[in-house]
Amino acid sequence: MARSTGPILAVGTITVVNNVIVNGKDMDWRIPVMTAVAAGGLALFEKGWEDGAVALSYMALISVLFARIDPKVPSPVESFLDWIRK
Repeated sequence: MARSTGPILAVGTITVVNNVIVNGKDMDWRIPVMTAVAAGGLALFEKGWEDGAVALSYMALISVLFARIDPKVPSPVESFLDWIRK
């Protein structure tokens, strides 16, 4: 498995869990499909520039934690902070 695959799979998992389980939204099947496409694309990109692909996957992981994917759904960090405050 490529070094960039783990962080990209974590991006997809965090997004689905935050949307479906934490915030009760309907499952958006585009997320797992595009996660698989991104993992495959980064694995290919890693053949040419390994450090760049790995850095891009970790930047995506950090971004998904703090950015809202859907404006109506809080980011995972916002959801976690709401859970802590309760």
